[in-house]
Parts: sequence; structure tokens; C-alpha cells
Amino acid sequence: MTQDTGSTTVVVTGARGRTGSRVARAAEAAGLTVRAASRATGFDWEDRSTWADTLRGADAAYLVHPSDVGAPGTAGAVGDLAREALALGVRRLVLLSARGEDQALPAEEALHASGADRTVVRAAWFAQNFSEGPLAEELRRSGELVFPAGEVPEPFVDVRDVADVVVAALTDGERYAGRTLTVTGPRLLTWREAVAEIAAAAGRTLAYRAVPARDYGEALLGFGAAPEEARFLTGVFATLLDGRNAHVEDGVRQVLGREPRDFADFAREAAADGAWKG
Repeated sequence: MTQDTGSTTVVVTGARGRTGSRVARAAEAAGLTVRAASRATGFDWEDRSTWADTLRGADAAYLVHPSDVGAPGTAGAVGDLAREALALGVRRLVLLSARGEDQALPAEEALHASGADRTVVRAAWFAQNFSEGPLAEELRRSGELVFPAGEVPEPFVDVRDVADVVVAALTDGERYAGRTLTVTGPRLLTWREAVAEIAAAAGRTLAYRAVPARDYGEALLGFGAAPEEARFLTGVFATLLDGRNAHVEDGVRQVLGREPRDFADFAREAAADGAWKG
């Protein structure tokens, strides 16, 4: 049943993060009451004693794990939190997952096994990964993006579209309960083509250099990743970037009734905000 959004309280985990911050804004714009959940507000995925105070009295929750959804231990945490949420009366749970990532399947299965009224949103690679975080910093600093994607195309999705789909799933359990929604951008671009569009929008020379996934571990360590995290991510990249995701899906249109935002629009807006100023 579609909920009365004016009386709905939604817990947004990762509320300061790339998706959580946008989910929070989209939820507020839809008239929901947002309860931000992050370490800054006393919520910690690794400390289940912090969960109840965050979840109690809420109607729905957006779940995004701070590490990769396929990382070791994530499935257990998702399952445990889902069961606690259900016991505390939280009716709707929406989990952010990764399109085409085999390692993410245990976390999705843990959510389904919890018995909660749940939806999984599988997202393509975020357009905002180029404008926020370590990849954006690398482009700003060196003018070059080094990444193990080869020339594989990807339908990069705008995180604002992901957030809008998440909010639709949070507020319409009758339509989306038990479903997996896959969201992508409207067209395919290789990483090289994406960087070229960013360069045109930013008005500066930017380059892309492909490296094998096994050689990317050193770069991850330089970004501050722990050795075990670097090993995990290079393993994910070796499979996730093998071409399995080189197609567009229409999840955004199905849920929102409109086409997803185009990468060129994202690049122009981010460049105007100074995302890639040297």
C-alpha cells in the first residue's frame, strides 16, 4: 500500500554519503520525515547496540553498507539489521546493491531471508564517482584517471535517479515489495569516453589510462584502502568489468515514468560546480 508520506519516518543509513545524502533530500522533498543514520548521529553498522535507538519508531529504512555491498561480513550485517528492524516495527526496507556484482548476492539474499517487506535496488556505476571521492581527486590533481575498466562500456547512472527510485520503493510497498529494481543511465560509455565528456565540460585536458585489475591494488592502497580491502576490490573489478554490464536497462523509466539523466548533463552541472578544477 502507498503510505501517507506526511506521517512516514524513514531511516537513511549513510546519510552523509554519496547516495544517502541524496536519498535524504529526495525523501524530504517527497514529504517524508528523515532520520539520518551515520556515525555522526550515533549509528554504526559494526556496533549493533546502536541500531535499536535509530530504528525504533521508524516506518521504513534505506540500507547502504559503508563498505562494498559484496564485502565479507556485509551479508551478515544486512540480515541482522533487517531482522532487528522488523522486530521493532519497521515495515519497509530498501537495500542498495550493485548491478552485476556476484559478491553482492549474499547480502541481497540475507535481506530477502529476513522476512521484511523489502526491495533491492541494483545500481550501475555512479556518474558521481567521477566527481566525488578518490577518482575525482585523481582527475583534479593529475589530469589523468587510471582505472581497470579497459574499453568496456557502462551505462553510468546519476545518483539522483538512484535516490528517486529508492524513495519510490520506500513509499510504495504494494508495488515494489519483494522486487529487484535495476537502474542505469540512458546510454553506454566507456571510461575513456566518459573522461572525454568530462574534459569537454570542464574545459581542460583529461586522460584515461586502463590498467589490469591485478595492477590496480597499488592505486587503492594509495587511496588509503586497507590491504584486504584492496584485494577484495581488485577481485570485484576483475569480474564486474568483464562486459557483463554493457547494456542499458529501463528501471528508472519503469519506476519514475521518465528517462534517466544523461551523463553529459551530469558532467556539465558538475563542471559548473568546479568538480574538476585543477
